[in-house]
Amino acid sequence: MNTTALPLSNVRVLDMSRVLAGPLCTMLLGDLGADVIKVERPHVGDDTRQWGPPFDARGESAYFLSTNRNKRSLAADLADASDRALLQSLIAKADVVVENFLPGALERCGLDATAMLARDERLLWCTIRGYPLEHRRPGYDFAVQAESGWMSVTGDPDGVPVRTAVALVDVLTGKDAAISILAALVGGRQRPAAERHLDVTLAGSAAAALVNVAQNVLVTGCDASRWGNSHANLVPYQVFQTADRPLVIAVGNDRQWRSLCSVLDEPSPLSLELWATNAGRVTDRDACVATVQAQLLRRGADAWRDRLDAVGVPVGRIRTVLEALHETAASPLTGVPSSVGGVVRRPPPLLGEHSAEIRAAGWGTPAAS
Repeated sequence: MNTTALPLSNVRVLDMSRVLAGPLCTMLLGDLGADVIKVERPHVGDDTRQWGPPFDARGESAYFLSTNRNKRSLAADLADASDRALLQSLIAKADVVVENFLPGALERCGLDATAMLARDERLLWCTIRGYPLEHRRPGYDFAVQAESGWMSVTGDPDGVPVRTAVALVDVLTGKDAAISILAALVGGRQRPAAERHLDVTLAGSAAAALVNVAQNVLVTGCDASRWGNSHANLVPYQVFQTADRPLVIAVGNDRQWRSLCSVLDEPSPLSLELWATNAGRVTDRDACVATVQAQLLRRGADAWRDRLDAVGVPVGRIRTVLEALHETAASPLTGVPSSVGGVVRRPPPLLGEHSAEIRAAGWGTPAAS
């Protein structure tokens, strides 16, 4: 593919973030063609370089590899005057800066976002923080999942609160940051400096992602509950056991309910007038679910999936991650394929791999590898 045809091929991004949300954001921009320079601490690098095992044959952690393709790595010491000058020169020619430092850290190094934005009327600066009001608190996905209400609604109803296995708050925040940057690029950068300083927080993204759960609480005035693998507003919408393995059935409307009934062995008990609407099925949840469950035990998951697929009922076998990845072009080096239509142009960099060329030529005109 001609990389100059990628939508962000003329955009320069200085990535001064670390861990997950910021690096994911800049990787997405890199997937879309942006020239991304990742700034890392000498000898240590991004925190996630040490987050393992597993490590690959080169000693790179799988965690780091997952969010750092399509970047060049510059090892730079903010305590060193010449490195600070180098970073200032890179910022002067950048289109976007992404960082997640605690307040005051960059200012003490002469890399003040306000000053930089005032100096360059086209620069976009995206700060990713943990919390909207408590700026000095470090933001970590797990803690934000706890405080945002996510864990209170995740897990079995009678069990303990549970976090999501994926650091989903970080993932959503990284995507929100990328959306904010793309909107600013499209909307034009001839705006006041304060409007070009984009501020995205983990807590803000987590709260917004509560969507219908939040709205249920707002409408009823009652707090949300844990539903395990069931759904607060839809029935049947959960995991069922079949004759051989678990199966998810996700009936989202009354038409799909009728379609489900049409392929069950004994549809007549499922034709009760009360169950004809979703509201009725939610009201009579236990009896409805028990009746469906009894039917599903008569066949295996593959047989039910074929039947339900044929009539348009959303259904899915519960697979392992390895099973799911078999259907993708995922790579042990460059990760899961781009979800935004981007292209893998270079693998995740070794620490400081491109320091010499960047110190010599700045942004230059790097060749994709």
